[in-house]
Amino acid sequence: MPAAFNHTIIPATNRVVSARFYRELLEAEHAPSWGPFTNLTLADGVLLQFAEPPVEIQSHHYAFLVDDEHFDRAYALLCERGIPHWADPQMKRPGETNTEHGGRGVYLLDPAGHGLELITRPYL
Repeated sequence: MPAAFNHTIIPATNRVVSARFYRELLEAEHAPSWGPFTNLTLADGVLLQFAEPPVEIQSHHYAFLVDDEHFDRAYALLCERGIPHWADPQMKRPGETNTEHGGRGVYLLDPAGHGLELITRPYL
């Protein structure tokens, strides 16, 4: 069996708030939670586990591939809720999306300050 991505732990200042944010943005499913984790499952079965580490959180980057219809819904959610977003990772083009790599993309920050990227086409 070839290797496949299974799960990751996303550090959060409030795991419930972060999980809700990702669930709504990514249209993820609730998953059974245990111990220090609040869990979600993406459509491809990848498990996102949110935890509150007892240390200062370092910012990470998470990119999610979505189809055009999902992108439209997610972008509408960002706009409706007034969530700051940018067309570029340098945050120089606020309130815009990009059309790089043959698709569309947008950058935003999650409640813990992690950089999120939604793209409609993979880079490679």
